[in-house]
Amino acid sequence: MAADTGTEEAVLGYEEARDELIEVVRRLEAGGTSLEESLALWERGEELAKVCRRRLEGARARLDASLAAERAAEEDGEGEEDGED
Repeated sequence: MAADTGTEEAVLGYEEARDELIEVVRRLEAGGTSLEESLALWERGEELAKVCRRRLEGARARLDASLAAERAAEEDGEGEEDGED
């Protein structure tokens, strides 16, 4: 299953992975599954959690880059205004 993570991550968006993870947790909490099925659900949940974590880290990196670019643009703008006086 680990070999499919990169391909799966490209296909699954954050919301899809999160929703499936919620369903996996619900099924595990409900009980009534065999040991093998519980282990498979646990492994699936771990993979889905990785997808969610990577998506969130990517979103955070994009946000940080955008904020840094905005700050840099503001600083450049301030420097130009000082030179005009």
